[in-house]
Amino acid sequence: MPSSQQVLISQAEYAKKLRPLLPAEAFAPNPDKLVVLLLNLAILVLGWAIASQLDRLPIYFLLLYLPLAVVMGNSVIVLLFSSHNVMHGSVIRNARFMHIISLIGLTMLWMPPTLWKAVHNQEHHNKTNSLADPDRNYLYTQPKTWGKWIQDLFVPSAEVNPLLLMLGMATAWGVHTFRNLTSVLLFNHKFVDYVPAAFAISNKKRIAIAGELLVIFSLHLTILAFLQFSPLKLALGYFLPIGIGYAGLIFYIYTNHMLCQMTSINDPLVNSISLKVPKLFDKLHLNFSYHTEHHIFPGMNSDYYPLVQELLKIHYPERLNILPAKDAWRLLMQTPRHYKDDTTFTSWAGRNTVTCPLSEK
Repeated sequence: MPSSQQVLISQAEYAKKLRPLLPAEAFAPNPDKLVVLLLNLAILVLGWAIASQLDRLPIYFLLLYLPLAVVMGNSVIVLLFSSHNVMHGSVIRNARFMHIISLIGLTMLWMPPTLWKAVHNQEHHNKTNSLADPDRNYLYTQPKTWGKWIQDLFVPSAEVNPLLLMLGMATAWGVHTFRNLTSVLLFNHKFVDYVPAAFAISNKKRIAIAGELLVIFSLHLTILAFLQFSPLKLALGYFLPIGIGYAGLIFYIYTNHMLCQMTSINDPLVNSISLKVPKLFDKLHLNFSYHTEHHIFPGMNSDYYPLVQELLKIHYPERLNILPAKDAWRLLMQTPRHYKDDTTFTSWAGRNTVTCPLSEK
């Protein structure tokens, strides 16, 4: 594990050293991954088609539908991760087609692709876990706004209420999206205080985001209408799969960076974590657990991230953060969630202060 005293190494330096050691095909687009995205869209459509008939089926079919809701929830996760890969250019390179596919894939996430490209590709990847990263923990010194208050209530920490954590797992992605959407659409300047780190975009992009959001809203409204606005059909066929999906993807997102120290230089081996998860989940979720590797090579075919990890173990064994998923979650639940400084976490009230556990070795 890295020490807080270690000299930081930039993402570009890691990439420069490791790139010659990797095969050329690792950086070629892999359009086969589109099949994954389309297959999971088909699963959702099938689930909604069955849900539309729930009021005509015997009551025991409601219990039989629950496993399908779980499968649909997993499809929501895969749609984010596969769209994420598309937007990084590792699947196809045609910009217009990428945009259309991403809009379809991100619809269940209420995430306009133009906003995703800004907040994730441009801001988060270039400024990971720095003061300017919109995805970092809030600072203790930042104003106690509604955004900071909601995150404090919902995210895993030593102080979180278990019931609110459960609610947060199903809704935190929506809060994250809402914060960033309103920040850029309503204000669009770097002084918005209810997001961890605000950023501004061009008016052209704001118009694009508003248009994409309208399309997303229309598609969701179409789904609700198809389910006839029936409380039973919506509960089982719409809200339950979305809640399961959001909980699954936010588990990964929480463990990607929230345990890490802040860094002034974008050093993925210090500010990111890769997880050890069962191989089934790596297959289902396109190796998203290899998150440090992704931050070194964002546009790489995700099939090759295990190879990158092997190279990191050889060349940077002391710096790499790899944790079993259960250990990463345990550490999240043992530490406060606000940055007191680059390597120290503290609580909302500032009474519980803990050194970042990944900076101690």
